[in-house]
Amino acid sequence: MKFNNRKETSIIPSIYIIVVAVFLTNAFASVEFKYDDVPFNYSSLIPNVIALLVGIFIFMVGKTFEFDSDGETINLKSNGVLVSQFIHYREQRTEVPKSKLKDFKVEDYFLYKRLHIFIHSRNSRGYRHYKYNITFLNGKKVKALKMSLAKILEKNKAKA
Repeated sequence: MKFNNRKETSIIPSIYIIVVAVFLTNAFASVEFKYDDVPFNYSSLIPNVIALLVGIFIFMVGKTFEFDSDGETINLKSNGVLVSQFIHYREQRTEVPKSKLKDFKVEDYFLYKRLHIFIHSRNSRGYRHYKYNITFLNGKKVKALKMSLAKILEKNKAKA
């Protein structure tokens, strides 16, 4: 099974532009208020703080995610969104044989989803642990991801 979340993450650059516009507008407005005869009002900083926090959150969770379980390997790839055509920043890749998959877990918080993959490793004792941000994966794709990984786990347990 193959899928990605490119369609869902196409909105992120628009959100960046809106957040930057709100931040700059409020910053210039608060500076203008400061130089009037009116004393500086700190409540004008609240929209800037909120815009800054939203911008940081979108930057942290705004990643593309690609999953491919066709063939003998599981391929997982995650990459940043904003300038990913030019620079592969925050890139994370995992390519492992299906037989080494030992467990997976999907954490679903209110505004954040994360996939945990546990792979059996010969070099180190125990498991290797990989984390992928799947926040912008829609519900159908998360369900398909879980079903695909569960099917691989069943086959691995049947072989053992």
